[in-house]
Amino acid sequence: MPKTISRRSFLVGCAGAIAALAGSRLTSLAFYDPSAEPAIPVPNAINSAERLIVVFLRGGWDALNVVPPIAGEDRGHYESARPRLKIPVSGAGAAINLNGQFGLHPAMAPLFPFYQAKKLALIHAVGLQYDTRSHFDAMQYIELGTPGLKTAGTGWITRHLQTASNLPGTLLFPALSAGGSQASSLLGYNDAVAMNNPNSFRLNGHWQYEDEQRAALRDLYTGDIWLQTAGTEALNMIDTIESTNPGNYIPANGAVYPNGSFGDNLKTIAQLIKMQIGLHVATVDLGGWDTHEQQGDGSTGYFATNLLTPLAQGLAAFYKDLDGGCGSNFIKRTTVIVMSEFGRRLKENANRGTDHGHGSVMLALGGTVKGGAVYGQWPGLNNANLYDGADLAITTDYRRILSEILTRRLGNFNLSAIFPGYTNYAPLDFLLNAYPDPTPIPPGLDKKTFLPAINAPGASDNLCP
Repeated sequence: MPKTISRRSFLVGCAGAIAALAGSRLTSLAFYDPSAEPAIPVPNAINSAERLIVVFLRGGWDALNVVPPIAGEDRGHYESARPRLKIPVSGAGAAINLNGQFGLHPAMAPLFPFYQAKKLALIHAVGLQYDTRSHFDAMQYIELGTPGLKTAGTGWITRHLQTASNLPGTLLFPALSAGGSQASSLLGYNDAVAMNNPNSFRLNGHWQYEDEQRAALRDLYTGDIWLQTAGTEALNMIDTIESTNPGNYIPANGAVYPNGSFGDNLKTIAQLIKMQIGLHVATVDLGGWDTHEQQGDGSTGYFATNLLTPLAQGLAAFYKDLDGGCGSNFIKRTTVIVMSEFGRRLKENANRGTDHGHGSVMLALGGTVKGGAVYGQWPGLNNANLYDGADLAITTDYRRILSEILTRRLGNFNLSAIFPGYTNYAPLDFLLNAYPDPTPIPPGLDKKTFLPAINAPGASDNLCP
């Protein structure tokens, strides 16, 4: 029988051989898809796939200062627990009024126009419904999609990609971890790529003989056996990336990404989306949220300047960069979800910081979002309603949010495989529905049949609303 090989396995097994034979080297991952026709990707053939961008804020962000209560009894509890850290409701550094009950930290102001345009939604009192205040355990449970279980061999995004039945057969670049390492949510997925910059995804040969070296590699991998096909597809992908001249990329609409790795990684994702080579899911991290001390006073300090400002500026630039209007509206089919492993304690500590908590806030941004609202059931900050007498309680399981993205935007209804043990899912209704919600099962039936169909208006990035 003919042998098969994964895209990642091709690199591991063959990059060294290619470099030795041709005197050049592959500087990043390259792929092949033996079923793909034609050999060189045709961008328009894979232009209709939905995209999910998962932003993970590592360290546990202080959700109660990102989206604080600004009125009522809970405002009093909040101010009493945070005499120095509280976000004011008036004057300098005041919270931005979202709906009369909650405000938005002023450092998040770059995102407020998207909230007003109903493209940003916030989900409060959300998170991992498992009793842990360990960063490492919480992150692992969330990314594996198996709260309380660390032995899963795959991440939740991997299981989505493995069970999705509606992805194009020519999806040559399905998953990306923007940065230096692969996210645990993509554990076990061989076709995932870790990349810092598309400009590094190239064939580095001798400056004087690079054309000859490319030709030699093409000759070396001429044929139809699995190894030759793998080499040809790898070289085709490198040619495709290089042909876009990624080193001279100019963001659209005057978008300006913040300096630093987070802004660079978001720009990398935007570049790859615009190349239309089939990017389906991407992950990106922003660390530093473990603010046990010197978090800042009110709206100023480390939390605002070093964390919230680059987060908000980066997300705003990303949206603006992809929002091309009719003809190139990439944001229309892109959903960005922002999450952290947990929130922080309600009460500030003696070091002007906050300790590990429980309930958190998630953000959803994109052309697919029914924004302009704060979603979720608010449990209140009365001591009797706090988790463990200290933390914001969780009323919405984080898997409910991800499940709505999977079903309504990505068309994957295999939730029992993606999130083992998670039951009784119901949409929170914060997303536009590209796929019909499944019909409830009549009594007496034990099998589910889903026949999802993409609504015609959302079938292409190039269609106008």
